[in-house]
Amino acid sequence: MTEREDSRPEIERFLCRVCDPLEYDDGMSTADTVRQCLNQILEPERLEVSYAGSRPVIGERVAQGQPRVVLEPGDVRERLCRWIKDDKAVELLIVRLVEVQEAEVRAPLLALFGIGSFIEGLLYLVLVERFPELEQDGFPAQNGKRVPAKHAGLELLLNIAHERNLIQLDAKSFMEPIRNFRNYIHLRRQRESDFIPDGDTVTMCWPPVQALLNDLDASATETSGV
Repeated sequence: MTEREDSRPEIERFLCRVCDPLEYDDGMSTADTVRQCLNQILEPERLEVSYAGSRPVIGERVAQGQPRVVLEPGDVRERLCRWIKDDKAVELLIVRLVEVQEAEVRAPLLALFGIGSFIEGLLYLVLVERFPELEQDGFPAQNGKRVPAKHAGLELLLNIAHERNLIQLDAKSFMEPIRNFRNYIHLRRQRESDFIPDGDTVTMCWPPVQALLNDLDASATETSGV
């Protein structure tokens, strides 16, 4: 931590890792005990580690509700560059992330669409670079057929990312509501459900996104043997 005192994102990822149930033989029991002790230390910094499913995420303490997760574009760009070789695609993903953050309060429904789009693009790029055969042969679907890579939707991308051990089951599961929010791009569907999102709706979506990013970090580390 001393060596990385100028890199807050790396320290935050380390803090999440020491609270990760996957790091302990008895899982959540010890992980949550560590998390509670760590949060006492972090209190003066107004930071807190919480869980999205069973995945640890770190956020800023707020007056009410869950800690607010803030994704820094610079940190996300650095992480994306470790997983994705296409620099232009990385920049496009960062632009989408920034646009989502700008829309979070004034246009929450558009922000939800943007989060889904960001995750879809991210998983597609990571999967086809890590497993080139998916782009060549298509993605395996549940019906036994193969879906051309350019037609792979978010649900299929999440399933394959989990099957290929890039993301944990809970990260995949907590992305499902975000995937479903995209259905409200159809006005009829939104009218039927009477769904009116606000800034809090978007705020609740960031911890699953961070958990998914942390899982990709972990899978990249395992692949490199670090």
